Amino acid sequence: MKIAVVGATGLVGTKMLEILAERDFPVSELLVVASERSTGKEIKFNGHSYKVLRMQDAINAKPVIALFSAGGSTSLEWAPAFARAGTTVIDNSSAWRMDKKKPLIVPEVNADVLTRDYKIIANPNCSTIQMVVALNPLHKKYKIKRIVVSTYQSVTGTGKKAVDQLNGERKLREEKGEKEIKGTADYPMAYKYQIDLNAIPQIDIFMENGYTKEEMKMVNETKKIMRDDSIGVTATTVRIPVMGGHSESVNVEFENDFEIEELKKLLANSPGIVVQDDPAQQIYPMPLWAQEKDDVFVGRLRRDETQPNTLNMWIVSDNLRKGAATNAVQIAEYLVEHKLL
Repeated sequence: MKIAVVGATGLVGTKMLEILAERDFPVSELLVVASERSTGKEIKFNGHSYKVLRMQDAINAKPVIALFSAGGSTSLEWAPAFARAGTTVIDNSSAWRMDKKKPLIVPEVNADVLTRDYKIIANPNCSTIQMVVALNPLHKKYKIKRIVVSTYQSVTGTGKKAVDQLNGERKLREEKGEKEIKGTADYPMAYKYQIDLNAIPQIDIFMENGYTKEEMKMVNETKKIMRDDSIGVTATTVRIPVMGGHSESVNVEFENDFEIEELKKLLANSPGIVVQDDPAQQIYPMPLWAQEKDDVFVGRLRRDETQPNTLNMWIVSDNLRKGAATNAVQIAEYLVEHKLL
């Protein structure tokens, strides 16, 4: 099967290539695409070298699937061109997520909406993906009324520039012994403020309602993926100086009551979820343990004692894998398995 990876030199694009290889996806021919400055460079995949192509050259080659991770403006411009050539595009940007004519897919939750007619499929926001994987089996059994979520998100969600900023700040602080680092020419500034030893309560730009774009993504995408506009969602998203994955504190109110042990078993038996919940042994999900894994880890499961039918939970997942690249590859696997290409 001829596969294109667009944005192949970025953090997510690189991870897509890794996961295609790890999961033995049936790639008979690989097309790697990146920005103009990368054209002609070579990328390794499964022991072979592939030259980075221009966008139009990849379109002309008519791949069956194109995995996109090249930013929203690139997707808006080029995804339709691939689609017109007969390629099915799975796009990791925010460009198509809330388009009513495009499906927004987390395979464990709503892959059943996919048909052969969809040529552009949206991959959701990383923080939304892990939350809906954990909440979907609970929604089916107990019916969610309201979600309050606070996220603690890895710098890898911003990209290589943010990783370089964090590493640069740590190195400089070790050398100078200063708590606050003002920034130097030695590393780029992905954020307005220092990220090492800090927490920045802003991810993406602020909207007119005072929420950030990231927070509103979680609100709107959750309702679309779970096919239920009645669910109330409110979010606060925070960037913290870790690299292993995103963490989320979630307070969820149900219409129906639950028993904690029954709820734990339900989660443990649901696809894509690993329950790590043993307070006596201090076992709970952490980014350190989630890194380089494809599962969504759930723990700190306990009743909210301030109101009925309400649960507190802690959700962690590797944002580059399940939150982006793995989810996209799983969509591709679903399309192949169900002969939707």
